[in-house]
Amino acid sequence: MRIGELSARTGASRRSLRYYEQQGLLVSTRSPSGQRCYNDDHVQRVALIQTFLAAGMSTMSIAQMVPCMSEPTTAKALQAMAVMNHERTRLTSTIDSLTAAREALDHLIEVNRSFLANTADAA
Repeated sequence: MRIGELSARTGASRRSLRYYEQQGLLVSTRSPSGQRCYNDDHVQRVALIQTFLAAGMSTMSIAQMVPCMSEPTTAKALQAMAVMNHERTRLTSTIDSLTAAREALDHLIEVNRSFLANTADAA
């Protein structure tokens, strides 16, 4: 199948599919005229890439797991697990930072509410 059909079947834009190739996440063959050619396995691979991206993983981290996606073995699955655990730790840290920022903002909002309430009473 050509890039347009893969795009239609996966919902990924042609631009995204070309980007996935540039990042080493997806490998196509080329027709004699130079067009990208994909097979049904690529549909599943793109879906997996999209799932990892939706989970907040970077393409660089996903690229580290490509060997496990291509030819799974215990060793490659362990490497993929290490990458996923690292990403989970990174996401947890980001969530904690965002939670702290929201709490600080909530405090500032409350300070501003109190000021406005006191200002309204004085006016």
